[in-house]
Amino acid sequence: MTFYDRIVKETAEDKERFFQRKTLSNVIVEGAPKELYLLYLEQAYHHVRFTCPLLEQAKKLLNQNNDKKFAEAFQEYIVEETGHEEWILNDLSYIGGDKEKVRNSTGDLPVQSMIAYMKFTIDNIGPYALLGMVYVLEGTSVNIATAVAKKIADNLKINTKKGFSYLLSHGELDISHVDFFINLVNQIKDKQIQDQIIETAKMIYFLWGSMFDEIEYKLNNPTKKVLC
Repeated sequence: MTFYDRIVKETAEDKERFFQRKTLSNVIVEGAPKELYLLYLEQAYHHVRFTCPLLEQAKKLLNQNNDKKFAEAFQEYIVEETGHEEWILNDLSYIGGDKEKVRNSTGDLPVQSMIAYMKFTIDNIGPYALLGMVYVLEGTSVNIATAVAKKIADNLKINTKKGFSYLLSHGELDISHVDFFINLVNQIKDKQIQDQIIETAKMIYFLWGSMFDEIEYKLNNPTKKVLC
């Protein structure tokens, strides 16, 4: 069994629990109302804006450890991911949200927890652990991003070329990233590092799922203040 196959196998239950959420399952099948999409974009912005800083943090440690191969791989991710948070804000603005309010706010607790967890894990467990987060976020994009964007656009009766640049681009980009990721992680033979990556993936499934739980709570409690 390759290490990639091990990641898939040992996080399968976490992935299943993630997709069992009513909010997610409804969106995949039926699309989403404007309010839900705006809430999602708001939270997506607050985790995506930390993608490159987290990669830089991990790359610095990899260089210190003289692991040039993985440092270069993380640099490739940085180049690919730079500026994606602005795509989200532009999508949000097109749909009717206030991108400056979102830009100047903080994410909900699940997103804050996810970023804090990754910062701590990179520094105190190891930089390779960030690949657990990459596995979850990119893997999910490949599975549902493009289809969900089209469903939501149909619901809102708007063209997917505007308002969905983040979802559509990630659905397409992350497909191309899959082989790169598989080849990268299969080079990791140290079981301790493998375990770190798997544990991180499990935690990200939990915390990212909690983000959708919070979104559902806001939808069911409309008096709760929403920035958008």
